[in-house]
Amino acid sequence: MWERADLKRRAKNVLRTSYWKAFVVSLILVILGEGAGIPSFNRNWGSSGRTEMTNSGIVSDWGVLGPLLFIALFIGLFIVLLGIAFHILIGSPLIVGSQRYFKQSAEGEVSMRHIGYSFRKDRYWSIVGTMLWRNFLLFLWFLLLIIPGIIKSYSYSQVPFILADNPNIGYNRAVELSRQMTHGQKFRIFVLDLSFLGWMLLGLLALGIGVLFVQPYVNATKAELYLDLRRNALAGGLTNEYELRLMDPPFFK
Repeated sequence: MWERADLKRRAKNVLRTSYWKAFVVSLILVILGEGAGIPSFNRNWGSSGRTEMTNSGIVSDWGVLGPLLFIALFIGLFIVLLGIAFHILIGSPLIVGSQRYFKQSAEGEVSMRHIGYSFRKDRYWSIVGTMLWRNFLLFLWFLLLIIPGIIKSYSYSQVPFILADNPNIGYNRAVELSRQMTHGQKFRIFVLDLSFLGWMLLGLLALGIGVLFVQPYVNATKAELYLDLRRNALAGGLTNEYELRLMDPPFFK
C-alpha cells in the first residue's frame, strides 16, 4: 500500500538533480490543461454605450453589425475547432510523452527525448485514439453531473501513464486497466491532491506564478504513484509485464 510521505520523498529525490527539466515538462502539461492551471476571469461588464435607442436606430445598427457579428462568430467557431484539433492531434501525444518523462525519471532515466515519444508512426494514432476516447468518456460523465465527472477523472487518471508503457494496449483496455488500478484508491488520490493545497496557495501569493514552480513536485509525485499502482496491479494479476511491455514477450516457435 502506498503512502503519501513515501511518494513525495521519492519525488524530491528525483527532482534534486533534474528540477529544471521537470519544470519545462510541467509547463507543457499546464499549457495543455493537465496541470494546475491559473484561472483567469477577465470579464468586462462595461457600462459605456447608448442607454436609449430608437427602433429605427436598432434596425440601422443591426444592418451594419449583423454581417460583422456573423463573421466574428465564424472566426470564433473556426478558432475553437482549430483548438480542439490541436489538442487531439498534438496536445494529447505531448501529454503522454510528458508523463512518460516523469515516469522514466522516477525509474532513473532522465531524458527530455521522452516528450516526443508519442510521435512515432507505430504508436501515434493509437495514443491519439485512446486519449480521445478517455476524454470523450469524461465529457459524458461531466455532462451527467460534476461529482461523477470528478470521480471518473480519477478513475481514468492513469491512462496517459499506461500509454507511456504500452501505447498500443488498446483504448478500451487502457481505460479499463486505469479503472482497475484506481479502484478503492480514488479517495486516497484525492487526499494526495489536497496535500499540495498549501503549496498551491503559497504559489498564488506570488501573483499565481509560484504555482508553476510547484508543478514539477506534483507531477513527479504522480509518477511515483503510478509506479506503485502498477506494482500493485502486477501483484494482483490485473495485468502482466508483457501487456505493459516491461519485458519482451516470450518467443514461441
